[in-house]
Amino acid sequence: MASSLLQVSVVAADQEVWSGAATMVVAKTSEGEIGILPGHEPMLAILAGGEVRVTAEDGSKITANAAGGFLSVENNNVSVVASAAELVG
Repeated sequence: MASSLLQVSVVAADQEVWSGAATMVVAKTSEGEIGILPGHEPMLAILAGGEVRVTAEDGSKITANAAGGFLSVENNNVSVVASAAELVG
């Protein structure tokens, strides 16, 4: 049975911004906004500048501003690698 959680890592060139278990990730890509849930097909996308929104396992919302980079999804692992990123709020 597939896991009901995503393992998410949001990193900037110089630091890890956030990592942990999540139920959903929403990010802005060069093709438009994308939502990722557990079981998502593998993909690689170019990040557009803007927010990456994560719904953590406990239901809390984490928002990071990210600029430049990419997002990859494979086997319920989501990696957001940005040239610059920081948590909001």
